[in-house]
Amino acid sequence: MSPARGSGRTLRVEADGGSRGNPGPAGFGAVVRDAASGEVLAEVAESIGRATNNVAEYRGMLAGVKAALSIDPDATLDVRMDSKLVVEQMSGRWQVKHEDMRRLASEARALLPAGRVTFGWIPRAQNSHADRLANEAMDAAAAGREWQRTTTPAAAQAETTAPAAVKAPGPAPDRGQPLTLVLVRHGSTLHTEERRISGRHGSDPELTEAGLAEAASAAACAEVVGADVVISSSMRRARQTAEVIAGSVGAELLVDPQWDETDFGEWDGSRAVEVVRRWPAEYAAWADSPDVAPPGGESLRAVEQRVQVARERLVARWAGRRVVLVSHGDPVRALLRACLGAPASVQRSIHVDPGSRSLLRLWADGTSEVLAVNRV
Repeated sequence: MSPARGSGRTLRVEADGGSRGNPGPAGFGAVVRDAASGEVLAEVAESIGRATNNVAEYRGMLAGVKAALSIDPDATLDVRMDSKLVVEQMSGRWQVKHEDMRRLASEARALLPAGRVTFGWIPRAQNSHADRLANEAMDAAAAGREWQRTTTPAAAQAETTAPAAVKAPGPAPDRGQPLTLVLVRHGSTLHTEERRISGRHGSDPELTEAGLAEAASAAACAEVVGADVVISSSMRRARQTAEVIAGSVGAELLVDPQWDETDFGEWDGSRAVEVVRRWPAEYAAWADSPDVAPPGGESLRAVEQRVQVARERLVARWAGRRVVLVSHGDPVRALLRACLGAPASVQRSIHVDPGSRSLLRLWADGTSEVLAVNRV
């Protein structure tokens, strides 16, 4: 059967989805634009209960496509997402292995107009509109209400396209007092010394003698003096490090599992060379995309999302205070990368040693300053 003749109009669909926990409370957002003018024609968002990031991203894509086809059933669709997994699977280059995603992919293929749709990957920074809608939907659900559009499409378009040159300069906004955050990676464990992967749901090793010494060194550094509180991930090595610091500075110790290390699934306890040998295809996909998780584990995108939620909660509670946060390699790098505005591709290029400190200032409006990285 030949493709249906189109209307000659192209609509751009930008879609995203997220899960706070992966799986956890999830939602999606999508924006439909006129491809020629960039005009925002529709916004959709919804909380979908408990689901994974990938399922939420597929649901966002489906909702955006449906919204576009309701505007012009004969339009050509240009679907853009920062989920490489969905883009590659819907483009036919990657297999769809998970049952939930197979069902959603089949639904999408039945819906998409033959010969009139393309999929393209975009950096997350270029998908901020859809990402904001997805987070609005999840926030609304957490507050016990349904998502409602907070701006009209026209207002959203004006916000994203108005040139800075036509805005009259004014006084700088009062951002309030920043949170001063001393970000500490936990001390060494046997897994650290043997260069083994040590994730969120693995064996949870304790600190070695070297790790205890690194914790003591961190506790004695100038950055932590006068800390109002010490916050730790729920994992043993982080709590042990935090206990040393809290005891030294005389501060309260609180535990927040949002700052736990990545769940590496079946890779936990293995050395990197063993992972490459046993899971070559899975490792290559994981190394290439922040949306791909290790078998039975958690993607970097999922870690980024829970770190963002935890960051907002920290700033809301501790603005104007000094906080020591003891966490792990991936959450530390994710927060540093977000503060620097760097893409996901640089995540594994940020080096943080066991017991190292990084110093940040964080404001409630989302702005930040990175004052130091990897002090030892």
